[in-house]
Amino acid sequence: MNKVYGNFDEAVRDIPDGASIMIGGFGGPGGCPQNLIKALDRQGAKELTIIGCAPAISGLITSKLQVPYVDAALLIEHKRVKKLIASFPFYAIVNRKSITEEAYLNGEFALEVIPQGTMIERIRAGGAGIGGFYTPTGVGTLAENHLGGYYKPGVLPLLVPKEKKVIAGKEYLLELPLKADFAFVWAYQADKLGNLIYRRACRSFSPVVATAAKVTIAEVEKVVEPGELDPDHIHTPSLYVQRIVGIEK
Repeated sequence: MNKVYGNFDEAVRDIPDGASIMIGGFGGPGGCPQNLIKALDRQGAKELTIIGCAPAISGLITSKLQVPYVDAALLIEHKRVKKLIASFPFYAIVNRKSITEEAYLNGEFALEVIPQGTMIERIRAGGAGIGGFYTPTGVGTLAENHLGGYYKPGVLPLLVPKEKKVIAGKEYLLELPLKADFAFVWAYQADKLGNLIYRRACRSFSPVVATAAKVTIAEVEKVVEPGELDPDHIHTPSLYVQRIVGIEK
């Protein structure tokens, strides 16, 4: 099956309002599927839930590195996002607020902050069909609760306690799997069947993210014919990838 789409706009055309989208990469320009995000912004879907490690911090990175860089902050700026689930939603800089931070403080979207290890394990559980897991991370902190609702100055957020269990004398919190309707990932190479190879640190969390969505869309530097990739080097098997778009040079 040839999974290659002609362009990025075609690959995201059917994403509806209210969809949940996981974004691969650790945070920053390396491994970020920028062209897919820009295409989704042009498409206009709204009320989105964005999930990722640090999917919306582009304002700070651009000013620091002086490179063109787009992430989900673009969708937040254009008021397409209803909820952000992240480990690092924005950088806390005293004398400067990013687009994402300003929008949150204006009550424009709900925010759920998850410890990084817990987040990636929740995504892995979602992709593996695991019903949940117990972790000691967060015991005795705000992470004992699910945070819900929108930010309102001077008003405490809605707190919903997580299930807690004592195992061998130690307290643990129950964390549930995290899945999405779509996943956006960047890959270095792909064949037309959908097998993906990432490049060095750009791999980060993308192989796990690719397993946890109904539809995974890969933005790829180079697309080759089936059989050209060394099977031992493949990081994401074609089973988890439904759409591929090559980056035009």
